[in-house]
Amino acid sequence: MKLRIKGNSIRLRITRSEVLKLIAAGRIEETVYFAPSAEYSLTYALVSEAALNSPQIRYRSSEVAIVVPKEEAVTWAETDRVGIYAKIDVGLHGTLDISVEKDFACLDRSDADNIDTFPHPMAGAVC
Repeated sequence: MKLRIKGNSIRLRITRSEVLKLIAAGRIEETVYFAPSAEYSLTYALVSEAALNSPQIRYRSSEVAIVVPKEEAVTWAETDRVGIYAKIDVGLHGTLDISVEKDFACLDRSDADNIDTFPHPMAGAVC
């Protein structure tokens, strides 16, 4: 799972096996450590929950989670839909743009770099 944060936006890119794990387990996560002590870490997660109507963001000390409706996650996983997108109201700070996208193979990388990615929709296209 790849995390990208820029301004008031957060994006996760998810591989094929991670999508399968999300559907089966309801949660995938990764942790980045900034120092030897575990207290200096950040866990980022993608969670699916049946009781939701729209995507949400959950933040607590050392963890940020994007939470999506389970039905929407299943539809996304089973179709050629690229992503799940939402704008979350953050009050005086405006909105937070959320993107959860399938991780497509890079067209200019080797096959080894593209292991476990989704086939790129433009692969084989002639410019």
